[in-house]
Amino acid sequence: MPVEIITSRKNPLIQRLRALAADSDFRRAEGEYLCDGHKLLTEALDKGAEIRTVLWKEKSGEAKLPDFVRQYAAPAELFDYASPMKNSPGPLFTLAIPAEPEGAFTRAILLENVQDPGNVGTVIRTAAAMGVDTVLLCGACADVYSPKTARATMGAIFRERIIRCTADEARRLTDRNGLKLYGAALSDRAADIRTLKLQNAVVAIGSEGRGLSAELLALCDGELIIPMSPGSESLNAAVAASIVLWEMKR
Repeated sequence: MPVEIITSRKNPLIQRLRALAADSDFRRAEGEYLCDGHKLLTEALDKGAEIRTVLWKEKSGEAKLPDFVRQYAAPAELFDYASPMKNSPGPLFTLAIPAEPEGAFTRAILLENVQDPGNVGTVIRTAAAMGVDTVLLCGACADVYSPKTARATMGAIFRERIIRCTADEARRLTDRNGLKLYGAALSDRAADIRTLKLQNAVVAIGSEGRGLSAELLALCDGELIIPMSPGSESLNAAVAASIVLWEMKR
């Protein structure tokens, strides 16, 4: 498809890209989200993600895109105005938000109220690296389809099963798949993570400040703890999840 040149900030595409970057409600209503960069574009193409629009910086790139993808180019200043990332080399591209995944899974990591996009994206990326293909998001987690979260996944967003659910729905999902649900918690009841078999389990990680909610902990089959040196209060949520994911793989 020919590349259309855009020169105005008032262009509808520029306004749309800015809205997709800034507004999660708009993303959901439109069923579309925004990513940036050649690496993510290559990953999206490789994994068969539904790319809809590409905006190149100054001139079109060399990516082989399907004919139905609409392509545009904009001067650097206008591109930077549209981009949520500083000094991005581009391109910006939009994708369809995929349908909620279905089917069985044998293990998963669950995040509850983890609000930092970098942490959520890092956990999705680490889950993919450790062969855990399902990530459950409960409560007020960062929007997985925000540009910062998607970028932090480094392409894992295109191949991981990501399910938003309530605590009750998470419990039903684990039961349906015949899995144990463990909650990471700093409590006297928590078992040393090294003593548990996590090959067929879902492990829940809460926010750094508050940990898991009482509601979710009450639904768990057990609690686990990552041993730390005396005086250490807690771990970053993404670091804790990474250790859990390693143990699930091991």
